[in-house]
Amino acid sequence: MAARAKPINLALQGGGAHGAFTWGVLDALLDTPEIEIAAISGTSAGALNGAAIKAGLSQDSRDLARDNLEWLWEQVGAITDQRFAPWLNATSPSAISALIETSLPFAISDGVSRMVSPYSYGPFYQNPLRRIVEQLHYEDICCAAGPEFHICATNVRSGKIRIFDGDDITPEAIMASACLPTMFQAVEIIDPATRKLEAYWDGGYTGNPALFPLFHNGLPSDILVVNINPLYREDVPTSARAIQNRINEISFNTSLLRELRAIHFVQRLLSNGHLSPGAMKHVLVHMVADDALMAQLSVATKLVATPQVLHQLRAAGRAACESFLETHFDRIGQESTVDLVEMFG
Repeated sequence: MAARAKPINLALQGGGAHGAFTWGVLDALLDTPEIEIAAISGTSAGALNGAAIKAGLSQDSRDLARDNLEWLWEQVGAITDQRFAPWLNATSPSAISALIETSLPFAISDGVSRMVSPYSYGPFYQNPLRRIVEQLHYEDICCAAGPEFHICATNVRSGKIRIFDGDDITPEAIMASACLPTMFQAVEIIDPATRKLEAYWDGGYTGNPALFPLFHNGLPSDILVVNINPLYREDVPTSARAIQNRINEISFNTSLLRELRAIHFVQRLLSNGHLSPGAMKHVLVHMVADDALMAQLSVATKLVATPQVLHQLRAAGRAACESFLETHFDRIGQESTVDLVEMFG
């Protein structure tokens, strides 16, 4: 008799077009029948990736989930600003990042986003993600079958996180989770508790991704975080662009580090006997990342989705996941493979 697949929860970070790395990770997981995805929490690009695989897995089809991911990233690649010449596709990701950052169109666009509000465009404003998210299959995304699915956004007025799940997941909710305030107008959604119209920005400010929806006892202990914002950079940034890029990375890692620190604190209380076994869940943390690759990229390749970079990120994500599974598969369900003591020591 075949061994039962190991159940895990997925925590999918946001990071614009760099979410194609997560595409590769998910592609490898879906190609591994020994892994069962029990729940997903995603933010921004992680919410899009999560919606794609939830729609497939709710139909009990890993192939459909993989097809959904491929369709999604083909659509994201089609958003690419056509002012950037096709020769970008024949260049390495790090070179593309440098070329985009130093190009006149990007410099103008970046400057405009810092000085001009997205509300200044009046009737000419449009969110480029709308045409994609409106084509997703919400009857499959919102249904009870398949893995649990949670996404988050940031309430503009209160600064608090809001988790969307079940029937609350709509095109507006996904656009809210990916709403960078310097680029897009806040997405307005009715709060079901207050019946007030609330405005939302990118969920990365308050949960990138949110881990706490994955803590309840009905879910497995293992959480696999797919991290696409480098936690560590060796070199201290000195140029204006490098400084802004690192600020962006630190900002969007802060909420994740805060929740990982809370997990570490609970683990210590459980291990030294200050909490009785079962008083709180002992979460096992795993992470798939490629900081070396991501350190070569920047906010430019997050914002400008060139197909060449998307496919190289996909390949890197798949390779990173395959390496993780080869090295740590036996530890899933047994222990964390992220050393939180070292991380927060």
